Amino acid sequence: MRVVSWFSCGAASAVATKLAIYSGEQVVIAYCEVVEEHPDNRRFLSDCERWFGQKIIILGNDKYRRSIYDVFDKTRYLKGIRGARCTGELKKKVRKEFQRVDDRQVFGYTVEEQSRVDRFIDGNNDVDIWPILIERGLTKGDCLAMLENAGIELPAMYKLGYRNNNCIGCVKGEAGYWNKIRVDFPDVFERMSKMESHLGRTVCKTEKKINGERVSRRIALKDLSPDQGDYPSEIDIECGIFCHLAEQDYKRA
Repeated sequence: MRVVSWFSCGAASAVATKLAIYSGEQVVIAYCEVVEEHPDNRRFLSDCERWFGQKIIILGNDKYRRSIYDVFDKTRYLKGIRGARCTGELKKKVRKEFQRVDDRQVFGYTVEEQSRVDRFIDGNNDVDIWPILIERGLTKGDCLAMLENAGIELPAMYKLGYRNNNCIGCVKGEAGYWNKIRVDFPDVFERMSKMESHLGRTVCKTEKKINGERVSRRIALKDLSPDQGDYPSEIDIECGIFCHLAEQDYKRA
């Protein structure tokens, strides 16, 4: 049986991997590469390899050149009720091809994401998931603080105020997120706007009250007003009691 930790270049997955390694398990660390991630992720990956004391296996779906835009163009699909097509092709398929039936798999789910774990288990009954961060009571803020305490510079997207280190221009984002992308990465905003026009699809929606009820509607990026949405500009980095307890575990090892 292997323990496979899915490193995503996010703070939570990095801390989950570190804790899994220092639990005494033999851990395989795997990363699904997507070329639209911030280039600083490669620096962060290298820093984490030194912190982990082992190499990370870099995987990718070369059918789509590891690119979200190649997925969108070839499938003519952005996102829907079953999620983002890029996630399915570039992350889920790659994971399923790499995993073995008896693997125990580590993901960076924090205590705020218990509902995501529940949905994952419901949809993947064949996967033995190890929610190591939830077991330790760790939040996303704890994980960010633990990386800083370890002397690892946070990925650029966190320092720019993004809550997750996803691709630059994630189709899961809504109006406030895309207006922040418009400011920080105007070329990405324009590229996604052109993809929307090319496919006749949209990535975000807005909400307004009509007769006291909230009504949402899809809106194209080219029609998005710069003042629509609300995306926080600061990230929450706070190390609580569970953070300190977890740090003591791997520092003693």
